[in-house]
Amino acid sequence: MVKPQHNAMLIASVAAVIASWFTGSGFAASLCIWLALNMLLAASFRFVLLIGELNFALAGFVGIGAYAAGASSTLLGWPFGVALAVAALGAGAFGLAGAFVTLRAKGPYFMLISFAFTEAIRLIYTQIPQIGGSSGMVGIFPPDFLTRHYPMFVVIVVVALLWALYAIEKSDFGKVLVAIRNNDSIVEAVGINVHMAKVLCVGISSGVAGICGALLANANNVISPGDFSFLLAVYTLAAVKLGGDSHILGAIIGAAVLTALSQVALSFGPYEHIFYGAAIVLAVLLLPKGLIGIVEQIRNALGKKDAALHQPKRSSYGH
Repeated sequence: MVKPQHNAMLIASVAAVIASWFTGSGFAASLCIWLALNMLLAASFRFVLLIGELNFALAGFVGIGAYAAGASSTLLGWPFGVALAVAALGAGAFGLAGAFVTLRAKGPYFMLISFAFTEAIRLIYTQIPQIGGSSGMVGIFPPDFLTRHYPMFVVIVVVALLWALYAIEKSDFGKVLVAIRNNDSIVEAVGINVHMAKVLCVGISSGVAGICGALLANANNVISPGDFSFLLAVYTLAAVKLGGDSHILGAIIGAAVLTALSQVALSFGPYEHIFYGAAIVLAVLLLPKGLIGIVEQIRNALGKKDAALHQPKRSSYGH
């Protein structure tokens, strides 16, 4: 039986794809792409939260995907589809290798290692002249047949990946990841290789982030090392916490709200970052469970009200 929640998610997915068809090629198209990619980044970041870890290396994997796709298309002349695959496989491979080494650490130690990885990767870009060094890469374009409908292509890919992440989370493997977050000792006691499960979790998230980087590179046509600093992961974490990390919809909603706020903040000139930061702090303080928590409270209240209305009334005349 299909849950009503799944029906709503499916309708929203189809509506997003249809709406992206009408964005054209101006500001609306750029906003559509940014909105979709921010949602995917937030969902990718949240996926690692299933094992209870903060992965600030996300920005590094986005950069790996962007540079891998850019180099594949501009330097090697490979087709667009191949460049996307290289971005996903490259970021995923780096994620698996890095996680295998670093996930022996937990909590703040893993977070600090992932932060250092992001900054190290960013500095490496600046030292490689073949990919533009500090100036970055230019001339990264999607194929001609996709130019007009690139926003719709991005939305289709993002929607497919969001559903894939949701399906993995609801699978037996996803339940293992949540169990690891709750108590990894119990999971290990039943014979499951906790370390490899965590490595695979990070690898999946990294591959998704790599695709996001590739799509971003083709949307901007220009990339530079400064685009992939740790601040990218910080803003993504803010989106997840704003929306709520109890459900993938929380990450999606949080990313949508922060993307809208960023457009409003542009009108504040030099006070842009103050407004943006204050909005994040207030939202996190006032909404400890995120925006998705409000939705869940409303749904629970309606459920209790519906149950009360359908509860049979007792007769006042006894048995």
